[in-house]
Amino acid sequence: MNQIQVTSVSSKGQIVIPNNIRETMGISMGTKLIMLTDGENLLLKPIQTPNFEDFKKLVTKTGFKKTNVQKMIKKVRNENRS
Repeated sequence: MNQIQVTSVSSKGQIVIPNNIRETMGISMGTKLIMLTDGENLLLKPIQTPNFEDFKKLVTKTGFKKTNVQKMIKKVRNENRS
């Protein structure tokens, strides 16, 4: 279903996604969005949280052990704090 709505940008660069679009897209408080642009158009797309069981299967296929994953998560978190 195509929908057209008009919104504004605040002085802080924030935009409001109209309620009916949020409901249609399943966007709620805390939903992460990826923003893409080609220089003329802007696309906001919700980032789907991976299903834990699917993630577990992926980790198993790659041969990673739980400790490897924990170390990688810790490394990335530390890099993001820098």
